[in-house]
Amino acid sequence: MSPDEIRERYERIKSEVGPSVTVVAATKYVSVEELAVLAEAGVEVVGENRAQDLEAKHARYGDAFRWHFIGHLQSRKARGVSELCELVHSLDSESSARRLTIPALVEVNLSGEATKSGVAPAELDAFIETARNAGVTVRGLMTMPPESRAPELSRPYFRRLRELAEERGLPELSMGTSQDYLVAAQEGATFVRVGSSLYQR
Repeated sequence: MSPDEIRERYERIKSEVGPSVTVVAATKYVSVEELAVLAEAGVEVVGENRAQDLEAKHARYGDAFRWHFIGHLQSRKARGVSELCELVHSLDSESSARRLTIPALVEVNLSGEATKSGVAPAELDAFIETARNAGVTVRGLMTMPPESRAPELSRPYFRRLRELAEERGLPELSMGTSQDYLVAAQEGATFVRVGSSLYQR
């Protein structure tokens, strides 16, 4: 897609979610070369899933974007991620917390799916305390609801995440992807992570 097409979609999504929501362009399937198009289109914040890809892309376009890490964070990669990003969306282990030197959101597994990362709601308070004791500034929470083609089915998960954050005085919520970012914004998201809605024809 051309920079103009992506810019048009990016501006539309920003207008749909409103000024209080940061649109994070999820770049898991965007090559190093294709990032140039995003920069030209005016995309401000990118979210990367893999530390290795983050390093390669940051080496080429470090100053073109603000960088977030949105994938599963391996503890051995946490220091490297800290050097390149301003925020991690997916903190869920004590070993990563001990190595992290940037603010983070705690990933919460609200669906109870074994295939998903994240802290169980019942363990959230203990984990936040552990992360803070390790020196992490915990700014908020993140979740991934079960996959669905119906955005409304994500709403209960987003609402629950907002409640968990409000109960703990946490201001930031990373929730919502291309399929359900509008519902996420309605339920209080401060970050939405969009990929296909930006890039796919």
